[in-house]
Amino acid sequence: MSRTIKAFKGWFIIKAKKEGSEISVEETHQLLQGKEPVVLLDIREKEEIATGYIEGAAFLPQGLLGEKVENLLPDKDSAVVVYCAGGIRSLAAARLMRERGYTHVFSMAKGIDGWKKAGYEVVSDSELTPEQLTRYSRHLMLKEVGMEGQVQLLKAEVLLVGAGGLGCPAGLYLAAAGVGTIGIIDSDKVDLTNLQRQILYGLADVGRPKTESAREAIHRINPDVKVVTYQERLTPQNAIKIFKEYDIIIDGSDNFPTKYLVNDASFFTAKPYIYGGVFQFEGQASVFCPKEGGPCLRCLFPEPPPPGLVPS
Repeated sequence: MSRTIKAFKGWFIIKAKKEGSEISVEETHQLLQGKEPVVLLDIREKEEIATGYIEGAAFLPQGLLGEKVENLLPDKDSAVVVYCAGGIRSLAAARLMRERGYTHVFSMAKGIDGWKKAGYEVVSDSELTPEQLTRYSRHLMLKEVGMEGQVQLLKAEVLLVGAGGLGCPAGLYLAAAGVGTIGIIDSDKVDLTNLQRQILYGLADVGRPKTESAREAIHRINPDVKVVTYQERLTPQNAIKIFKEYDIIIDGSDNFPTKYLVNDASFFTAKPYIYGGVFQFEGQASVFCPKEGGPCLRCLFPEPPPPGLVPS
């Protein structure tokens, strides 16, 4: 943010405060406890409201305030406290409402963030626990994710084939994002040479099964995640049975026979297949969804290259 913008923002806040439009969260709480009726107006977006709101609040996004506030609040002499996340947008909203003729409108300083920090209660209509609302709050504020998307993530079941250089960061980010169940299949043990890139492991994990170490690391990131481990190689005998239990298959294997096996098992179980491959500073990634009419790996490359032709 440039100095000019910061200076303007500071000037606007000072000007709004001088106009007497701002009250503290404590004063707001006292008003709500009193006998006189007070209208609480939450001007945040739907995705923000999903993280929690003050009980009894009315909702009107700031972008619709000028168009719809008079329909929502026809009595312009009623006491109104406007709040947002941090108390900045509500200053502009209070000013607009005063320009529209509202005589007793105030902005709650520090917004609902300040309300929470003061220890006052918020409520939510979501399926998430209070801790989850806080943990995933940045997701909930994204229109592309929101509450519905986060709930789907929590219900999702994703299988990682391989817990090495590709599987480790994939597992870390899936866990952090809140994917509810992560399966990991890998028969290897952690080696000292793995540690420069396989970020789920540390020195104390050398010699331990990767699945075991990965499960512990994922639980440290997000204990809500269920981790199912398969300390074995993926084979034609177990692939179909394992894949049936998951929604999406992520391939982090390091050899072509396994990659083609993952492709074939994903095809026959109608599972989306996330393909990945890396060598030194080059990498490839793709998504195959044959169930939806798209190609599979064999459609692009019918046969794997001969052994020894391509380094791994």
